[in-house]
Amino acid sequence: MNDIFGFFIGVIGVFAPGFGSTPAPIYAGYVEADYVYAASPGSGLIEQFAVEQGQVVETGDVLFRLSHGQQDALLAGALARATVAEATAKNLATGSRSAEVDVIRATLNKAQADLALAKTNLERGEKLEALGLTPLAKLDQERASLASAQAQVDQLMAQLAVAELPARSEQQSAAEASLLAAQADVNKARADLADRTILAPQDGVVDRLFYSQGEFAPAGAPVVALLPPGAIKVKFYVDETSRSGLQLGDGLLVSCDGCVAGITAKVSFFAADPQFTPPVIYSRQERSRLVFLVEAMIDPLAKLHPGQPVSIEKSP
Repeated sequence: MNDIFGFFIGVIGVFAPGFGSTPAPIYAGYVEADYVYAASPGSGLIEQFAVEQGQVVETGDVLFRLSHGQQDALLAGALARATVAEATAKNLATGSRSAEVDVIRATLNKAQADLALAKTNLERGEKLEALGLTPLAKLDQERASLASAQAQVDQLMAQLAVAELPARSEQQSAAEASLLAAQADVNKARADLADRTILAPQDGVVDRLFYSQGEFAPAGAPVVALLPPGAIKVKFYVDETSRSGLQLGDGLLVSCDGCVAGITAKVSFFAADPQFTPPVIYSRQERSRLVFLVEAMIDPLAKLHPGQPVSIEKSP
């Protein structure tokens, strides 16, 4: 008797909606992942892969390297130009080299000795001329020699003063600016060389290598796809009525063929626009045709893989 009563209750629940319990809707979806793609800012041949598919990497680990012969040469040239610019700036700041100054001083000492001798000869000549023992022409010659020796001393003293002075401020400013430019070229060359070695931006598993060693990788093209921890999610579509019954953070139950029971997820995204439907008039008769994309982050401990079909229902 109870079985017959239960049968009638079930039939009434099917043909009379609202009478009896309504099962929770189950949605069909699939697993997807938020990948992190590693690319090089510059183009070039892939010289070496340091990882392989399925390998676990940490932030900062080397993923791959591009050929860098040109960058090595540019860095060497920049370093050489910086060395020249630095030497020029130091030379202008300190004046002439000490050896050059020593030569000028030695020449000045000789000129001063010649000047002293010229003075002595002139004094002696004047005394002899006063006694009538030397001709006037000889005295004029000694006076000319004294004047020449004095001029030589004055010239060398001026050269010594100039040699000991630093360069003019404008020249020093130009040399310092050239040094800064050369150092900037060195920094850029080093950065360009460092960009040929691509590091892992975060922890994860190497999911895919898009190129092979020796192939040419364009600038900005993804070369390695990383799957970070906790980046697995499910995507499914709900109708307009079910959309209003879901909220961000709602718990979901996820199941699939061959999966363990009890996989959970939380709603993390709602699409604002309907998906995969042509434009329709939003009347009460037509709006039931709309479906909306929903995403939910899966429990990181779940052993699900991108592309895997799943069934989703709201947690009781």
